Amino acid sequence: MIKIKHIILAFIYLSVNFFSFNISSSEKQDTQLILLGTGTPNADPERSGPALAIVVGQQSYLVDFGPGIVRQAAKASRELDDLSKPLKPMNLRIAFLTHLHSDHTAGYPDLILTPWVLERDQPLKVFGPKGLKNMTDNILKAYTDDINYRIDGLEPANTQGWRVDVTEIDEGLIYQDELIKVSAFKVNHGTWDNAFGYKFETDDKTIVVSGDTSPSKKLIEASKNADILVHEVYSQDGFNQRTDVWKQYHSTHHTSTVELASIANQAQPKLLILNHILFWGSSEDELLGEITELYNGKVSLGSDLNIY
Repeated sequence: MIKIKHIILAFIYLSVNFFSFNISSSEKQDTQLILLGTGTPNADPERSGPALAIVVGQQSYLVDFGPGIVRQAAKASRELDDLSKPLKPMNLRIAFLTHLHSDHTAGYPDLILTPWVLERDQPLKVFGPKGLKNMTDNILKAYTDDINYRIDGLEPANTQGWRVDVTEIDEGLIYQDELIKVSAFKVNHGTWDNAFGYKFETDDKTIVVSGDTSPSKKLIEASKNADILVHEVYSQDGFNQRTDVWKQYHSTHHTSTVELASIANQAQPKLLILNHILFWGSSEDELLGEITELYNGKVSLGSDLNIY
């Protein structure tokens, strides 16, 4: 009878500890958002090219490949202890592209090749719009001599890390693993047929990334009550000083502070992060004020290597 009692108590003890272990393990899967680059085509040395990372546990998921993406990820991995592993270059393995504009893709060769040189030993998985496969094939063709030399020469390079597994997407669920679910929706970026925003859903957060877009009904729907909405923006006051030609371009391709305040009022995200920012002479405080005058939710003006 005593032995049975001891066995029951031991079982209860192990069950409680197993449950506690699972809780602590799940707590380590907290989702973090890191802005790797918050810039535009303007060559601002303080704002690297468009790129961000969503990190869940020890896995990173990249969005866009602006200039400097790998070095920004490496910098974050050195400065932020809990991100030291998922943002090391060799661990940059999964990425999503919003559209094919050069400021969002100029870092693509870097993302393909540098992590391989730094010992990534599996193909990069990339999801993005139609045309991404052609872009990828041409990048690899351009670097054929480099790739062959590293494989066939004295350098101990592996034969897999330079390869790219491309999936050209449409709207809907495009990726899912045990940590994250990713859905794509089309946005209004001028006459681009295939420009996308993304919705990332994890156990503890829903994060929506606008990509480059003018106001989009699909984005508002996807963003309703999201934990974080990362949205591009330009200064309305700065826009008012632009020439008519540039006004026509930006009003059809991008979103003003006034328009973004309206979007946020409809979507009501828990946090709105301003990204891909066109200041046009406005200060950070002035641009932020253009939004907060019309929207009283929580707003953060994004800067490179901000973490949320």
